[in-house]
Amino acid sequence: MREHKTETLLTGLAFPEAPRWHGDRLWFTDQHARRVMTVKLDGQAECILETDDLPGGLAWLPDGTPLVVAMTERAVYRIGNQAWTRYADLSVLAPYHCNDMIATADGRVYVGNFGYDLHGGAPQTRTCLIAVEVNGSCRIAAEDLLFPNGCVITPDGTTLVVAETFASRLTAFTIGDDGLLYDARIWADLGRITPDGICLDAEGAIWVASPGTGEVIRVERGGKVLARIKPVGVPYACMLGGPKRRMLFITTSETDDPNKANILKSGRIEITETAISGRGLP
Repeated sequence: MREHKTETLLTGLAFPEAPRWHGDRLWFTDQHARRVMTVKLDGQAECILETDDLPGGLAWLPDGTPLVVAMTERAVYRIGNQAWTRYADLSVLAPYHCNDMIATADGRVYVGNFGYDLHGGAPQTRTCLIAVEVNGSCRIAAEDLLFPNGCVITPDGTTLVVAETFASRLTAFTIGDDGLLYDARIWADLGRITPDGICLDAEGAIWVASPGTGEVIRVERGGKVLARIKPVGVPYACMLGGPKRRMLFITTSETDDPNKANILKSGRIEITETAISGRGLP
């Protein structure tokens, strides 16, 4: 099993999440600082947008317009010119805070949600993935998921894999012609791993950030672990990027508590070089 060491690209963040390689830089949300940011490989960071709500997942429409999840409002917003405008209202369908998001090549996005008051100590409750069409209309695409989090879509556009964080598994769905998700099956049972943010590589393996065990793993379908990373901080998400898509970016922090995160500013973007490039949609 290959092990990797990380280097720190950027520090001083509150709680970095949702890393996406787009263009020549990494986009991410500094969630508890309420900012959408970018960073280049030379460490040059830029705040793209200061948000009124906790920013969650990021995605792009086919015309290049970036989208971001407003977590507590349970909505998706367009980003443009240091401002955001509402794109879709998910509040009727999402029972609690929305979270991560992924887009298909034709512009449909899938958005997960907590399902219950995680930080308030509510009992675990299964929830749904919501599909948002290019006209902003929303509907439930899949149900019975336990804290659906990071997602990947295979390059052929036929399969979506979602991390069920507190079920410790990756679950695959067939994407129907109607945009709904069918034929739920376990892609990988991960045992003690708590999958949060994930990304897909060119060999079809998935990199998984596991905050519960403090590591990032590379896993193949069926659950065999191929590589393991122990970053400096607690990892919450990961993304392949860079000129050859072989640089693995890992968002880490010492805490996900909003108050502590904004005081500690222990969030980092850590990086490591991999042998396999990334594929699929960011």
